[in-house]
Amino acid sequence: METFLAVLLMLGLIAVSNIVNRFIPFVPVPLIQIGLGVIAAVIPTGIHMSFEPELFFVLFIAPLLFNDGRRTPRDELWNLRAPILLLALGLVFATVFVAGYAIHWMIPSIPLAASFALAAILSPTDAVAVSSLAGKVHLPKSIHRILEGESLMNDASGLVAFKFAIAAAVTGMFSLPKATVSFVLIAAGGLLLGALLSFVLIRLSVFIRRFGMEDVTIHVLLQILTPFIIYLVSEEIGVSGILAVVAGGVMFAIEKDRAVSPQYKLQLVSASTWSVLLLILNGLVFLILGVSVPDVMEVIYHDSSLNNFMVAGYVLAITALLIVLRFLWVYAYSLFESRRLKTPRSPLKSQLITSISGVRGAVTLAGAFSIPLVLGDGSPFPQRDLIIALAAGVILMSLIIASIFLPLLAGEQETAVVESVQVSSELTARSVVIDAGMSMLRSLISENPQPANQPALLEFTDKIDKLCVPRAADDPEAERFRQLGIQAKRSAIAAERSELRRMLENGSIAAPVASKMEELLDHKEALMCKRLDTQIKFSLTEIQRLFSGLFSGRLNGDEGRQAAQNAESARTAKISMCQAAISAVSADRSEENRLASQKVIDKYEQMESRLTEGEGWIKDGVVDDQKLELKLQAIQEQRNTVQQMYQDGAINLKIAGKLRKFVDQLETAIWED
Repeated sequence: METFLAVLLMLGLIAVSNIVNRFIPFVPVPLIQIGLGVIAAVIPTGIHMSFEPELFFVLFIAPLLFNDGRRTPRDELWNLRAPILLLALGLVFATVFVAGYAIHWMIPSIPLAASFALAAILSPTDAVAVSSLAGKVHLPKSIHRILEGESLMNDASGLVAFKFAIAAAVTGMFSLPKATVSFVLIAAGGLLLGALLSFVLIRLSVFIRRFGMEDVTIHVLLQILTPFIIYLVSEEIGVSGILAVVAGGVMFAIEKDRAVSPQYKLQLVSASTWSVLLLILNGLVFLILGVSVPDVMEVIYHDSSLNNFMVAGYVLAITALLIVLRFLWVYAYSLFESRRLKTPRSPLKSQLITSISGVRGAVTLAGAFSIPLVLGDGSPFPQRDLIIALAAGVILMSLIIASIFLPLLAGEQETAVVESVQVSSELTARSVVIDAGMSMLRSLISENPQPANQPALLEFTDKIDKLCVPRAADDPEAERFRQLGIQAKRSAIAAERSELRRMLENGSIAAPVASKMEELLDHKEALMCKRLDTQIKFSLTEIQRLFSGLFSGRLNGDEGRQAAQNAESARTAKISMCQAAISAVSADRSEENRLASQKVIDKYEQMESRLTEGEGWIKDGVVDDQKLELKLQAIQEQRNTVQQMYQDGAINLKIAGKLRKFVDQLETAIWED
């Protein structure tokens, strides 16, 4: 029960971390989650969890790297294969050698083999943290892809080097030729086995579908199980499970691109499921890291043989050494490439960004905790607690340094962009968002080819065309006209609500129909007004409506179902509500708001005319549910596209905000009909 409550609390903290990030967007989510984890551990009766490295790798690292492998552009990774391999292999082994000797020289109480083990586990960068940072600071695209590719590959090289260093520390024996051959076999075997297993599981899904089992939940479940199966089988055989899941993710992406007939519904459910799963796993990784920090630091604090300030100095020195090594490696490669290709060397700023972006994370901590407690002769592993503390400290320092300096470096680069290019980028991103919604709507209509659904695409396109009419940027007159229009619409909605409640009191409309119609009015007002007081009012109204339905029984039973189907009652009520709205807006009309008010009046008169002719009301007598549902699904796909582009670093925070505003306006226009 204690573990269950701890997991529930951590899931709640994941939600809190993302909410906090909205108020302090300059602080990466991983850093916020680590802080919340520390707080959760130090409070009375806080969370204290025993860390199991093997479980951590299979539960967190496997699905996260599988997802990175299936969504990372393969052509871009192939074009950048040289710098990626030099960072993922060359830099890892250079870090093990140089940092290993440096740590042993700085802290003689840590044996040389154990120093190599610490350097090895500090060499891999963290894919999750890199993606988070890249999304927040909008790194240059080439650097972003290099960091992604490096973090996908260097986990295996770092962990293999770590295992050999630990074996040497425990047994006292080490063979470089044997270690080299083993590394090649483990890495190549992991890549081949991962691709093979992924291909087999994909074929299995196709085989199941041929038997008529089109249930998307089964196929999504098989997708989720794929990384766990690949990792466990690979580790059992003795090859790299980490490289295996990366290769499996790449194979999954290749098979998806080759599919003759894409399964749109499967892709939609899969994307939504993976989105929730990745949010939870990413958050838990850093929350567990934060929960582990106080326990690690407490051991060091109470160890009389260690000076706490000296340990902090060691952390700073090792972090600085790793950054300097990384910078020298990147600088040397840039110099070599410029001379070989006779091209200008890459800017110093790009090299600094690449160096600081090498943050450490979950793999480092998991590896540190996997250090054995005793040596081969039964004696305690030397300075194990200190090694774990140093690893945790370097993770925190690398995240903090990247959080501080990357926005400064990347921000300067972004301010140099010409304003016209920014506008072009915004227009291009808007086109991508519009196309995503249109594609989703087309696929949904093709899956539900009912005559009533066909006008949805034309109506959706018409709303987009009206919103995309060029308007002068920052036009105060246009903004003033928009605000006057919002005031007129709010007056109209208030009049509709008053008329609806009057009819409910008179008994001229059934309670269930009135309740749903008022819910639609609340939703329109909440979309139109993004102010906090409006959102709170809307939430309180929803709660009141929920309890009213629970205790009054208005929304249940045969009477409620019969009343909800009374289309004539709803149509008559809506006509009266339109007339009340027209009267209210006309009464408030003045010379200042005459044009804005008239525009609102015209819309209500058109609606009243349509309703008088008996159009626009089907099913439950309140709204054309099917068409509305299709258009709202397209809207949600557009929101997902904006979020995905922002996370991938394709757009910055400012453009993402403008695109979200555009989607909100489109949804408002759809609900107004």
